[in-house]
Parts: sequence; structure tokens; C-alpha cells
Amino acid sequence: MDSISSQALLIRQRTHFSASCSSHDSCSKYFSSTRPSRRARCQQQNQEAETGSRRMRQKFEKYPDGPTQMDTPIAAYGHKRDIIPGKAFESVAFDSTDNARGPSSWPPKADLYLVRTDGMSCARETVRASGCLSFSCPSTQQHLLVWKTKPSCVMVLKKLGDELMPDFHAVVEYLGMEQGMQVVVEPHEHAKMAHKEWDFVDTFTEEEKARLAVYIDFVVCVGGDGVILHASYLFKRAIPPVISFNMGSLGFLTNHHFRSMQDDLNEVIFGSESLEQCAIDGSMRGVHITLRMRLFCEVFRDGKPIPGQQYEVLNEVVVDRGANPYLTKIECYEQGRLITKVQADGLMLATPTGSTAYSVAAGGSMVHPNVPAILFTPICAHSLSFRPVILPDYAELDLKIPDDARCPAWVCFDGKQRQELLKGDHVRVRMSPNPVPTINKADQTTDWFESLDRCFGWNERVEQKPLAPADQSKAVLAETQNGSG
Repeated sequence: MDSISSQALLIRQRTHFSASCSSHDSCSKYFSSTRPSRRARCQQQNQEAETGSRRMRQKFEKYPDGPTQMDTPIAAYGHKRDIIPGKAFESVAFDSTDNARGPSSWPPKADLYLVRTDGMSCARETVRASGCLSFSCPSTQQHLLVWKTKPSCVMVLKKLGDELMPDFHAVVEYLGMEQGMQVVVEPHEHAKMAHKEWDFVDTFTEEEKARLAVYIDFVVCVGGDGVILHASYLFKRAIPPVISFNMGSLGFLTNHHFRSMQDDLNEVIFGSESLEQCAIDGSMRGVHITLRMRLFCEVFRDGKPIPGQQYEVLNEVVVDRGANPYLTKIECYEQGRLITKVQADGLMLATPTGSTAYSVAAGGSMVHPNVPAILFTPICAHSLSFRPVILPDYAELDLKIPDDARCPAWVCFDGKQRQELLKGDHVRVRMSPNPVPTINKADQTTDWFESLDRCFGWNERVEQKPLAPADQSKAVLAETQNGSG
């Protein structure tokens, strides 16, 4: 183990050591070899401290005019040799720097361990040979999707209505006939395509829906952001990579244009020719992909989870007062500890993807989807000091309707499955292990800023004009005079 030689160790145990760590034997040998020397060093230091304390007490008894606060630690006033018998603490004299012995005489630095409390390995956080903590890399980075084998099964979704039916058929035909792929569509769309007699088109039953992720390589969405939300809802747990074409009203998440549909799909299947650095064995290339965090939500009643009330949320979960005339009252707990009581129209917990949806309309921050965070955003809070906050992704939150609330509340998940929360009910929210992988047009950051500009007109302003030559000369002269004065 490399870290043993540096007297520092990174361990991936929860809060104790067990045989599950692959380096457990090395850890045990290391502990057994270092512990006696450290224990002996500690015992020696304790003995020296006791001896010094006993001598000082004898001196204080010999000089009754000296300090009388014997319970005060000597270390709080300096080294024991610095205390002059018969003098008060105000007149204590300390050694000057001329008598300093330097770092070479200091005791050795203590051994250091860095342990995650969730049992995962510390891959990013490291301990250097000097014992200093450091980050080996950023917490997130650009991700590339590279197929080991050519994808063969694709699902195509479109928004409701027949407006985009010709475009929908064009995508299905290109993937099925040109690329030779199995195309899967939803049952209601499959019924409308019966006259096409395309043998490469198939659908699924309600019982087969839970296992779609096992067979589908990637998903094509034709429409707007709502189609991506529908894909997230359709795949309850794991979801294949998603490429979406902007044919809706806003399309913040859809950066691909339908006019380049065939080229974009070709890049998804065979990889982008502009990304040589992700080639594997010189034969396959990849595309940029964003792993969008989801929230896993459970509804509890009488302290127990309600069967069938578990949801994967891509945007936000919202608890509000509904049609009740009173403010909703929500007790918010993090890891079982009460952090605040909300009195407002409602409260939402949003993902970074959802930060540019309902959350930003309620005054929350806009967060890049690669940032691992949970947004805590109040809705019309009856408090001037209640500001939105951003929590780390490991936070586990409970939103409870207390028994003394004036009215029940309502909850919805990505705008769906709206239901009433009775007094005593609570919703538990934590990070889901199943992200929504969306395929980028350029890369994660470029697409995000392009969407901010295209959809929101972010920071649009008439640019300030430069100073005229005459005014610029006056400004330079004024600066020169101020500098010389």
C-alpha cells in the first residue's frame, strides 16, 4: 500500500474497520507496527507532564504569594519554566525567540486517516506524504459516452398530439431502415403506425415496462423538456442515455436541432469525429453526456412508507398548501434533526436540472447540472430572512406536516402524482442513484450557457459605450494628477 510509507492512509470503511476492505490485512499490520511506538510516546509525554505539575505545586506551596488558581492549566499561560515563583500571572515573562530551538526539536507529526462515513472509498480526497489533506481532482468532470459495441435497440418518444407525427415517423424510419435498429415506441403510437407495416417497429406491455432499461440502448425524444420528463417517469429506476430534439416551446434541456437529426443520431451511434481523444483501440469514438441527478422520494404515513408511493424526480418535489386558505406549516428535518419550520405557500426541493424550472421562478439559484447539490427553495415564505439555500447531495431530508398545522398539505413530483398529505405524514427525499444521462450537442457547460442565453436571455444588457477620445484623455490626465498629488 503506497500510503503506508507516507504515514497516512485512506480507508473506505463506514466508521470501523472490517474484512470488506481489500487492504484490511495491510491495515492491521500497519496498526500493529505503529501503535506501540505511539503509545510509548504518549506515555512518556504524560509522565513528563505529571512530573512537571508535581514540581510546580511544590514551588507554589513554598511561595504562598504566588498564583493561587491551581486549577488553571499551565499550558494556558506558557511553559512551566516561564512561571516565576512569588509573582502574579500578570508579570509572567516568556522566553524570547532567541531561545527557540526550531522545528527540528518538535515532536513528529501525528499520523492521519481520512475516512468517509458512507463506506465508500476516498478516491478524490487524499492525504499527502506530509500529512496534508488535498483534492486529487475536481468532484465532477466532463463525461463521454462510448459504446463498446454498436447499439441495436432504441426507443423513440414524442410529445402528445399529432403535430409532430411526420417528424416522428422520419426518426423511426431513419433508425430502422438506414441504421438497421430495432425501434420501440409507446403502445398508443404503435397503434397509429399499424398501416406502415414496418417490421422493425415494436411496442411493450404494462408488465414489460419495468424491464425496458434492460433492452433499450438509448432513447430519442422528439419535442420539448416535457418529453424528457416523461422518459424519466417511464423508466422508474435506471434509464438509458437520452438524446432530445428541440421541437417544443422552450426546450432548455433540448440542444439538438431537428434539421441535423440524421447527423446527430449518427454521432450517437458511431461517436463524434471531433472527439479523437475518447477513441478506444482507434475504432470507436464517443459523445459528451450529462448525468443529471434525480431525487428519490417516499411518502410516509404513521411512520411507515406507503406501498407504491416511491418516485424518481428529475426537476423538483413540491409541498404546498393547495386550496387551503392558510399558510402551510412544514417541519424540515435533515438526518433526523430539525433544521427549520416553514410557514409559507409551500416548499420545494429541486435538483440542479430543476434549478432552471420552478425553482428559479421562486427565487432560487440557477445551478449547473454537474454540481452535486439539492436546492432548498421556499415558495412565498412569510419571513424576510428565509432565503433559498443549496445543500450537498448526501443530505437526506424529511418534510413533515406537524399535528398542530392548521390544515393538511399537498405534494407533487415533477408536476405529477399530486396527492394530499395528512397531519403526521412526511415525505423523505434523498439523492437517487439513478441519474438521467442526456447526450450533449457540444459539451456540458457549452450547452448549459447556450440554453441560458437562448431561453432566458441571461444577462442581456445594452453594452456600455467606451469613452470618447477627448473624454479618455481627460480621464488619463485626471488619473495622472491624482497619482502625482
